[in-house]
Amino acid sequence: MLSKRALGVVAGGSAVALLALAAVLVAHRSSGGGPSGTAAQGARPTAATVPLRDLAAARGIHLGTALAATRLTGTPGSIAARQFDAVTPENEMKWESVEPERGTYDWAAGDAIVAFAKAHGMQVRGHNLVWHSQLPEWLTTGDFSDDELRAVMLKHVTDEVTHYKGRIAAWDVVNEPFTDDGGYRAGLWYRRLGVSYIADAFRAAHAADPAAKLYLNDYGIEGIGPKSDAMYALATSLKQQGVPIDGVGFQAHFALGRVPADFRANLQRFAGLGLDVAVTELDVRMPTPPDAASLRQQADDYDAVLRACLAVARCRGVTVWGFSDATSWVPGAFHGQGAATPYDAHYRPKPAYDAIAAALLAGRG
Repeated sequence: MLSKRALGVVAGGSAVALLALAAVLVAHRSSGGGPSGTAAQGARPTAATVPLRDLAAARGIHLGTALAATRLTGTPGSIAARQFDAVTPENEMKWESVEPERGTYDWAAGDAIVAFAKAHGMQVRGHNLVWHSQLPEWLTTGDFSDDELRAVMLKHVTDEVTHYKGRIAAWDVVNEPFTDDGGYRAGLWYRRLGVSYIADAFRAAHAADPAAKLYLNDYGIEGIGPKSDAMYALATSLKQQGVPIDGVGFQAHFALGRVPADFRANLQRFAGLGLDVAVTELDVRMPTPPDAASLRQQADDYDAVLRACLAVARCRGVTVWGFSDATSWVPGAFHGQGAATPYDAHYRPKPAYDAIAAALLAGRG
């Protein structure tokens, strides 16, 4: 019989998810494996049996991946559809992609991802509405007064959220508002409009789709420190103002072996504000080519992130920023670094994949 721990899934797990979990536990035990503190041990049967998305559903969280519109077919598309139950467009919903000319929208690529998600029973995380980067030239060089610029921002937020109303589970409304030392980033929005742009963007997004969950999202806030303290203060202020904020996204772009020891505690303090939390862009980069020791450490890092989320009741899920090294953004951004995802460049599961499965098998704790 299955143990109480094995069957201790969160309330709301579907019958399919429960059966999936039971099947994996049976297969796992028959192979001599079992959940353990070392993520890379055991769990390989899940790579060929039950998809990760079913294990995640049994634990009451989503497991997502970033995906480009050009990778919805073939091997990337089939793996994404089988293994993940949520998708974040890589670039297709960012301002320069959606509104390349003022008032002229191009929804085609974003619509394709939303259609893919619907066809495969996946939720969509909209990414993102207001950011200092990837803005169209007409916006960054335009001769706008402050009032005009605010109106432009609010119209864009309203138009995009309205277009996808009812089809997006959560939006990254404001992305990366802080510098690494915890100061407000002096991009276009803060420089011209001050901190009020953040509350304005949230209110506009909520008015356009009251059902969508609305998030702040940033990197480098996973451990307690100046940047996460600044995010905590901002989230607290928005809540006190009655701004419709639902959660905070922790991007979790980690270097090997650098998952903060206080990650779980930090997630919990944000949850203590009455906010949802989510890991939104997880990857773990390393010097390339990887060796066996690095892959084992990477597996332990993925395990630590999944277990931190599972330990916090308001953690809604984990999204990896691309699932294959074949398409990861990391080598282009970090010289000599890569191999950051759960699948290798040939779309084969790595020990990190097993770590995710093992953490989900172990469950909430």
